[in-house]
Amino acid sequence: MNVDKLLSPIRPEEIEWRVAQQTKDAQKIIVVPYLTNRTVMERFDAQFGWDGWENTFDEVVDGFVCTITVTTPEGKRVSKSDAAGRTNVEPVKGGVSDSMKRCAVQFGLGRGLYNYPKVMIKTTDKYIPNWAERLLDALVIKINKGSSVNDVIILEEKHLQNLAPA
Repeated sequence: MNVDKLLSPIRPEEIEWRVAQQTKDAQKIIVVPYLTNRTVMERFDAQFGWDGWENTFDEVVDGFVCTITVTTPEGKRVSKSDAAGRTNVEPVKGGVSDSMKRCAVQFGLGRGLYNYPKVMIKTTDKYIPNWAERLLDALVIKINKGSSVNDVIILEEKHLQNLAPA
């Protein structure tokens, strides 16, 4: 079965970068890429049609289990499941969303994000600064082109001068 729409490289606008931690010296933040739940829905719609897949959620003691079932063009039904805990912000909505994103990875969607380099942003802020968004997008594009990247990337505002104008 051809699943090119589901497995094509993740585009910059389909990724949400989150701060994982601030370095001990408070001079950098470490950020990690995540699929957005909207990306999961759009990719499954594109691959299987809006009526060719479904998801269900079961609440468990510490979180939620999502099961996604797809119908292949040959009519075969395939189901996969994964779980996530409740989140600190919006525990139910966040947990349900995270379980669905994790389940989508079971189908291969966004699995490559696990191979991304460690990304640090030089800033004393606890949040991703606006200037870093363009650099993160450029990094995703570079990875999607198959260009080699270091195992650890440190982004600085001065790197913006190396980018083509937006």
